[in-house]
Amino acid sequence: MRLFVALELPGGVRDALAAWATQVTGGDEALRAVAPGALHLTLAFLGVRAPAEVGPIAEAAARGVRGGAWPAALGLGEALWLAPRRPHVLTVAVEDPGGALGALRERVVAELAGELGWEPEQRRFRAHVTVARVRRGRAPRGYDVPAPPRPGAFGAAAVAVMRSELGAGGARYERLATVGPEAAGTVS
Repeated sequence: MRLFVALELPGGVRDALAAWATQVTGGDEALRAVAPGALHLTLAFLGVRAPAEVGPIAEAAARGVRGGAWPAALGLGEALWLAPRRPHVLTVAVEDPGGALGALRERVVAELAGELGWEPEQRRFRAHVTVARVRRGRAPRGYDVPAPPRPGAFGAAAVAVMRSELGAGGARYERLATVGPEAAGTVS
């Protein structure tokens, strides 16, 4: 099964992003908005893993959460088309002014690498939430989009081990394990 570890967003932030994505994608057949319940921030994509690894992955993620500060003062930033040369997703940057999100990601990735012998991606971490996907073989009518919502500072809701199943209507996600902020060493 395809697994990843994600930061879950509070419901109000997910709702604001989903409403914005619906506005941006409305009427553009090249774009498909991501369902509100599927909005998340990927911390580590693990690829295809055996079902028996879910427990150790969840334990490693929990150790990463317990190892330091919880991201409690995040914000939404600008809209970003990724990859820049030939965009295939519309995302919204997540701002991390105190650095707690970046530090949490580093801890979780280190724990996962140690537990699984997994090699993390070497590219720079860019905190973002994918809100819409470009349909295969299509191009959006334009790349200028209205500014994303700015709901004010928010804290992460949880860290989750997620299963991803690819299908005709896009990926479907299933939460397999969740670690909340109460497990964190501190909140910042």
